[in-house]
Amino acid sequence: MTDIMTAPAVVKAMENGGSSDKQPIRAAIVRAAELARDAEEHARTRQHAKGKHTARERLDLLFDTGSFQEIGRFAGGDINGGKAGSAVITGFGEIYGRKVGVYAQDFSVQGGTLGAAEGAKICHLMDMALELKVPVVALIDSGGARIQEGVAALTQYGRIFRKTCEASGFIPQISIILGPCAGGAVYCPALTDLIIMTRENSSMFVTGPDVVKAATGETISMDDLGGGLVHNATSGVAHYLGEDEADAIDYARTVLAYLPSSSDDNPPTFAYAATRGDRAVAERLGTIVPENDRQPYDVLDVIRCIVDYGEFVQVQELFAPSAVVGLACVEGHPVGIVANQPNVNAGVLDVDASEKVARFVRLCDAFNLPVITLVDTPGYKPGAEQEHAGIIRRGAKVIYAYANAQVPMVTVILRKAFGGAYIVMGSKSIGADMNFAWPSSQIAVLGAKGAVNIIHRKELQKAKEMGKDVEALRTKLADDYEATTVNANLSLEMGEIDAMIDPEQTREAIAESLRLLAGKKRVRRTTKHHGNQPL
Repeated sequence: MTDIMTAPAVVKAMENGGSSDKQPIRAAIVRAAELARDAEEHARTRQHAKGKHTARERLDLLFDTGSFQEIGRFAGGDINGGKAGSAVITGFGEIYGRKVGVYAQDFSVQGGTLGAAEGAKICHLMDMALELKVPVVALIDSGGARIQEGVAALTQYGRIFRKTCEASGFIPQISIILGPCAGGAVYCPALTDLIIMTRENSSMFVTGPDVVKAATGETISMDDLGGGLVHNATSGVAHYLGEDEADAIDYARTVLAYLPSSSDDNPPTFAYAATRGDRAVAERLGTIVPENDRQPYDVLDVIRCIVDYGEFVQVQELFAPSAVVGLACVEGHPVGIVANQPNVNAGVLDVDASEKVARFVRLCDAFNLPVITLVDTPGYKPGAEQEHAGIIRRGAKVIYAYANAQVPMVTVILRKAFGGAYIVMGSKSIGADMNFAWPSSQIAVLGAKGAVNIIHRKELQKAKEMGKDVEALRTKLADDYEATTVNANLSLEMGEIDAMIDPEQTREAIAESLRLLAGKKRVRRTTKHHGNQPL
């Protein structure tokens, strides 16, 4: 880390009370170094008492050792007046050898609040990141807008919002919430690609507990209102819940390892060597999914058998668990994985799962990650609750994401794909490049029993009136429907499925498809400014 405090001449001068053996040191430089040292000591005293790291300690956790280069160290400060700098640290470092920009709010300086100086530093950092085409990580720990500066502070938030939107989809942006984030400040991380929170200390809310109580009479704690668990499991605002600051920062490092530095680049690649155990892992796929289409299983077991070394980085693990999304590699190439989770509500698509899948597919498409979709779903979740929650509008987001994606897309139907959910989960008709199905897979408008109840309604009613065994008739009709309609044969004959594969061939089929699609190019089909996505 380049730092005035570590310069040999300055260190020598501070040890000797301001003089150096080798060269004269300006008193202002020594004073600046003293201020920097005192500021960090003050930060340690304040932050450690709360069980939190200082902003600079967090940077040490984020970046490769010794790689951080600070910009504007004393910007917004007053060296002669004894003020070391502003309440935010900005600069660039390396994560796994790749350049990344950062701004880290310093709660030990005026509660980390944002004023004109802080806003200017953040916007300058983002301008540089856009020009250099590198990701930006925000370490958030702030009391919000600096009240003393009034509209000047609010104006800076507006500038940051605009810069964040300009960067969206061009460079990866990750927000790590390591303290309070309240009021208008919450929309800075809300506009970024991923939000990471910690189980303790981090919180996000538009209006705090005191305002809530004054406005509604409701008494609620900060954690219950906007803590890390709430936003990971309930609201879906956050994408990962770290056990502590080190865990949260390590997750950010891991995610960035799968993403390119910008949308102009391809994701990094990693060395992969096949092992003797690959065949055993492939064979295990045939034992995971039960033949009974109503029996649950954990789709994570399937994913780990398909990706390199079984390594899968989940995104939004605690939110909308009937869908699973995350990052992995296939033969050393990063991919995005989207899957239904039969272990939770049979893998049904509800409003939350729809938004989770849609946003992740958009992320992958923005940053050139192929999308692998593993399908096993009975459809969209029925019921008045879902209709009133906007399943039409919010479910359409999945359609929009897949239909507009131009990265390679490979879909495998593991067991069942019914109705609208079959279409939206990476079907060939919506834009997938390669589609496969396992031998026992079922593809239809409805499941056999549901279809029979509609198609043969009169016949079943007549059998009931005549005193016949209705359930036996229903079972026979359902079996006939499955044999003729629900299986994947029709989809194969229509070309909607490219091949029927054994489960143990799944990884091989995906890898071959990705090699085939490696040269896929983006095409601009119209001159429109942008689509009008359902929001």
